[in-house]
Amino acid sequence: MRPISSQPFGKTFVGGSQRNPAAAAFLLVQCLGICPSLATCPPCCLCASDIISCSGRNLSILPSDLPGYATRLDLSHNALTVLQTTDWISRPFDRLATLVVSRNSISCIKVDAFTAMPHLLHLDLSFNQLTALNKSIFAGMEELKELLLFGNKIVQINPGAFGNLYSLQRLYLSGNRLTVFPLGLYWEPGGPRNLTFLDLSYNRLCEVPVQRLLALTRDRRIYLQENPLVCNCALLALLEYWMWKQYRPLMDFRGGYPCRDGSGPVSECGREVVLEMPFEAQTYQVELGKWLRVPCPGLDAQGQEVFWLTPKTVVNSSSNDLNTQLVVLPNGTLEIWGAQMEDSGTYGCVAARRRHYNPNESLEVNVVVGNRSTVSTRGLAVGRSSEHFNTAFTTLASCVVSIILVLLYLYLTPCRCRENRGGGSRGCGGRAFILCSDPRQVELGQRRSSGKRVAFLEPQAEDSDIGGPKTQVMNLGHVITTEGILKNGSRPVGQTITDTTHIA
Repeated sequence: MRPISSQPFGKTFVGGSQRNPAAAAFLLVQCLGICPSLATCPPCCLCASDIISCSGRNLSILPSDLPGYATRLDLSHNALTVLQTTDWISRPFDRLATLVVSRNSISCIKVDAFTAMPHLLHLDLSFNQLTALNKSIFAGMEELKELLLFGNKIVQINPGAFGNLYSLQRLYLSGNRLTVFPLGLYWEPGGPRNLTFLDLSYNRLCEVPVQRLLALTRDRRIYLQENPLVCNCALLALLEYWMWKQYRPLMDFRGGYPCRDGSGPVSECGREVVLEMPFEAQTYQVELGKWLRVPCPGLDAQGQEVFWLTPKTVVNSSSNDLNTQLVVLPNGTLEIWGAQMEDSGTYGCVAARRRHYNPNESLEVNVVVGNRSTVSTRGLAVGRSSEHFNTAFTTLASCVVSIILVLLYLYLTPCRCRENRGGGSRGCGGRAFILCSDPRQVELGQRRSSGKRVAFLEPQAEDSDIGGPKTQVMNLGHVITTEGILKNGSRPVGQTITDTTHIA
């Protein structure tokens, strides 16, 4: 027998013959009684990495050997009718993020049908035969963000149908048979609190809760186009306000709403006086705990329904509660009783004015709650502190600028005192002369910075002829030092400088 080291790489001797290491490992596993689960793709499906598509195979039940590693599973265009945990999902799908079950014949979804997919983010159940959404059918899907239910026959949504969908952000219910607006989506306990997109278009809604919609559509998008809505004064007021706010669901599908282009029951909205001038933004101030009356911009209506959007809630003229702090009068004016600090903010008046608004017009007013004396004193204190700060800052800036100018003057003067044995003022151009304290010190190379003096001389007018000779700026033989310019202890005052070599 030859030694093992002499065999080719990857080959070993097992029982006197050569075998592959992978085959040996497989035999060992079989001997130990362990059967590894090999992930295979069903013959009726297509598998590409972690994406599995079983679309268009006329499946009434799912294959039992679907790989559990899938992150996207497409079961669209099949013949599924009922979804329940016991027979339609054979194993947990812990990694599944997207499930597409659209265009089947699903008419019933059992409770806990999706508990095997705890991390599902997108669920598509569109174009099926669903007629009702029962309680807890979406249980166990706390991470679901998008749910597509359009193209079904949904007539009823029972309480708790969307319970525990805490992360749901987008819900598509278009193309169903709903006749009542599903307010339970927003107000029921355990419902989706992060829902920012709701599509209810192409249903059978005849009326909508205008007061609730005004509060909901502040930071949410709700699509209501192509519904048989009854055009009354409340709906007209809502649509006009949305038009002024440039509300995206209305602007994108403007032709799908009633009461458009000024049509509708104009005579039923009561008498009103609309100002011809644009509505300007107004600010009202009230002291803490006092009473304030805020008129509706550009409106004086009697018997018309008026809504006020406040920082905390929405109030209506037709359903006033005398025990509340906010009351809407019959003419549309808002009364605030016992104003509190949290009442400060922007207030919007929603009413059917039957007109188109300019972008510069405002249907909102600002309310400021606070003691006038306190506000004025606070403003005065702030003004004084800012004034002191500005004065100190200006003084500091002036000092810095002065220091910079002094340094520039000392180190960046036009000419420096340097030796010039050939006479003249090299580099100065005859316009400035820097004189040293003593000519003898220049010859010896000893300069004293304390005796440095500068004399600036006014230049004479140059000859108009550019090519001609220049007029001498000054006669160096008659420069006489004066006491105010060239005062130095080593030279008597009034001494005449006759030697040009002493001038640098």
